[in-house]
Amino acid sequence: MKPKRTDGGNQQLVAERALCRAIISLKTPEECCNFLRDLCTPAELQALVDRWQVVELLEDGLTYRRIYELTGVSVTTIGRVARFLADGYGGYRTAVDRTASRNNPTAH
Repeated sequence: MKPKRTDGGNQQLVAERALCRAIISLKTPEECCNFLRDLCTPAELQALVDRWQVVELLEDGLTYRRIYELTGVSVTTIGRVARFLADGYGGYRTAVDRTASRNNPTAH
C-alpha cells in the first residue's frame, strides 16, 4: 500500500520538482550540506538527519527499542521510517542502495 499524496495539486508538484532539481544539481556532500543548512531550520535538518540515521540502523537489523536507545528518536518516527522504507515511494531504498554502492565498491 502506497502512502497517499497530499501535494495540493499541480502547483505544489511543480514546486516539489523544482526543489528536487536544485538538490540533484549539487555535486558534493559539502554543497548538499550547505544547501540543507540554508534551506532548513536546525530542527528541520535534525529531523532529516534523525530519519536517515534510523534508515541506516534499520538496515543493520536493529530493533526499534535499540534504535530509540541509540538515537532518542521516537518509536513512532522509527515506525514511520520503517513503513516508508518497506512500502513508500522507493526513495529510501534508492538512496540506501546507491550509498551502499559508493561505500562498498563490490556492492551492486
